Amino acid sequence: MTQQPHPFPLTLILFGITLLTSLLPLTLGKQPAVNALVAPITKDSCTSLYTIALNSTKQYLIDLTSPFVLGPCPPDYTLVHCTAPICYDANHRSDCPIINAYRPPGFCRCMASMRHPITGACFSGNETVIRIYIASTDGRNPTSLVSADYVNICAPDNALTGLPRGAVGIAGFGRTSLVSLPARLAWDVSIRSNENLVVNPSFYNRFVLCLPSTTNTPGVAFFGANPYYLLPSYLPDISNSLTYTTLLQSPNYSDVAYYLNVKGLAVNGMSVSLPTYELTFDSSGRGGVKLSTTIPYTTMKTSIYKPFIEAYKTATNWIPHKPSVKPFELCFDTRDLGSTRVGYGVPPIDIMLNDGKNWTIFGANSLKDVKANTACLAFVDGGENEIPAITLGGFQMEDSFLLFDVPNSTLGFIPTLRGLQTTCSNFNFTSGV
Repeated sequence: MTQQPHPFPLTLILFGITLLTSLLPLTLGKQPAVNALVAPITKDSCTSLYTIALNSTKQYLIDLTSPFVLGPCPPDYTLVHCTAPICYDANHRSDCPIINAYRPPGFCRCMASMRHPITGACFSGNETVIRIYIASTDGRNPTSLVSADYVNICAPDNALTGLPRGAVGIAGFGRTSLVSLPARLAWDVSIRSNENLVVNPSFYNRFVLCLPSTTNTPGVAFFGANPYYLLPSYLPDISNSLTYTTLLQSPNYSDVAYYLNVKGLAVNGMSVSLPTYELTFDSSGRGGVKLSTTIPYTTMKTSIYKPFIEAYKTATNWIPHKPSVKPFELCFDTRDLGSTRVGYGVPPIDIMLNDGKNWTIFGANSLKDVKANTACLAFVDGGENEIPAITLGGFQMEDSFLLFDVPNSTLGFIPTLRGLQTTCSNFNFTSGV
């Protein structure tokens, strides 16, 4: 018997309905100026994956490596023509062949394919454009509902396998100019500025992901221009505290993921001896350090993992070990660990970037509580056939503030908001009007 997805948590359903109904009257008449859009991000307790709410209550898996949205289509959806630019962009951003590519005579419909980020299966479907309502924001609160379109590939029912509970599709945030969710929202909102919508000229293809570390309260996604505020209310615009670094793009054209420009790793300030050539791409796109929201924990190629784990063992040789808990190798008794504002008091891990900056991972993002009195180093050996040298997983990005500026290939980041005494769950989703 096929296992049915768990119902979405009632508290979060009520949260979405409340937000939608409180803002819906504001969509009547002329809409106010749009500086940015905002939506809640939920962490699933079963899969440790993240979903974004579109139309306030419909949940879509967040995938930083997918080029577009895969989800159900309404019965009366409109087909996209096979010569449309969004059809071309979609079909050249996938490594999956079109399945059942027969096109009946008459209208030349666009079909596109996508690889499922969890199961690896390929799915094909008609491409369409679907309208949603999403909240605009002044950076502090939702202010109104704005209608916008996104590009959607009509998903077969079996495309929902492996998704978090309650999810109805996959929201691709990958690096594209026309068809990813952020790209399409930016394009659609901007071109409609000559209707009844006033749009900030700084609204373009950039977005913020702030993943929650708890399943009880949502994190936040922004699309568009700053300011971005989190509680407590005395905190300044979070974008003022960002460090900026260059994002790399794989030479493999169908790979739309975001890659950090990394030169090495350090544990407790000591550089780890690594085969550093693995941290850059070869001609086919193997190697590099990728950001991913669809694997829970950072995964390393064995040639990277082994020297890293040995360096961490050396740096923590004063802490008694506990038996391994799969999928983790190195575990500790938490009663022997101190506590700090940024998590357990363990040696920091630096991802050393080529521009001289560091993405520093502290205890809150390096050690995972797995059972009573036991926490494990949340890094996984992916084997020698792992294509990226390192894939930075969701747990390592929780309560990080990440601003992706796609056209300029830059990432503004704060590795942990805990140092500012806030978290990703501290956006005020109460209507501010």
